[in-house]
Amino acid sequence: MKKISIMGAGSWGTTLATLIAGNGYKVTLWSKEKSNVESMIKHRENNKYLPGIKIPDSVSVKNSIEDVAADADLIINAVPAQFTREIAKKYSKKVNCGIIVNTAKGIEIGTYKRMSQVLREEIPDVSIATLSGPNHAEEVSRKMPTATVIASEDVGVLKEIKKIFHTDYFRVFTHDDIIGVEVCGALKNIAALATGVCDGLGYGDNSRASIITLGLMEMSTYGKYLGAKRSTFYGLSGVGDLVATCTSKHSRNRLFGEKIARGKKIEEINEGMKGMVTEGVQTTKAVYEFSKENNLYMPLTEQAYNVIYKNRDLREAILDLTKIE
Repeated sequence: MKKISIMGAGSWGTTLATLIAGNGYKVTLWSKEKSNVESMIKHRENNKYLPGIKIPDSVSVKNSIEDVAADADLIINAVPAQFTREIAKKYSKKVNCGIIVNTAKGIEIGTYKRMSQVLREEIPDVSIATLSGPNHAEEVSRKMPTATVIASEDVGVLKEIKKIFHTDYFRVFTHDDIIGVEVCGALKNIAALATGVCDGLGYGDNSRASIITLGLMEMSTYGKYLGAKRSTFYGLSGVGDLVATCTSKHSRNRLFGEKIARGKKIEEINEGMKGMVTEGVQTTKAVYEFSKENNLYMPLTEQAYNVIYKNRDLREAILDLTKIE
């Protein structure tokens, strides 16, 4: 493989473009914002989403999604979960490659599909893998030591994909449980919203630890129902990503919950994110609805849903969680 195309020029898409280019591949990065494309070409930097990180000259930045797809030996999906289907539809007929790697972390509202399932429906007859782990773009882009997981049902492609991402600072481990990896990546954001609320209310480490533990339990409940392996929840994409997202200053989901606790309205918080998407908000709705339809006991998700979508009092929601036997 020589040509890698990345759909989505947010902080993570831009980070991966820089990383992969450093491994000697020709990379094309797609952005839906024409002004951002022009800025990146001119300044060789994504000032909007990843300021301070230089984009190598070997990375092309384009606004035509069809051109970007048609030119690729491998495509990486780095757009938010709720936009993955829409974007995949736009370039599906131009795909000439055999592998698509997903990096979005979420569950689609309405269908309750994981991202690999969404991509499979829109782009059949390709191998699909998912990259997931405790991977904040702010750290990976600065070459801080990081580990991640790449998973696929088609295990034969994993070795080839690993070569594209693996560096001396970005360690890639292969996995065959794509269900578990995707469930972990999606549901850890719900727990991060809740820990953010606790932080915003001034609660301490004990509260945060309890929320993280409950989040792990719900990831396991949801994942096992779908057929995931139990061991996946205790690996990098599970407890590793969960802890990072629930405690990091870089976590948009934790920050979102913190702002809710400080009295900010949802619309106001979204506006302040300046185009960055908080995946956990939509995933909370999807997971809550799925859990109710399938009689899964997920009290943390339920209270997160009540706070975000029904304006429930925060302290009452937390009090209900303390009553769990």
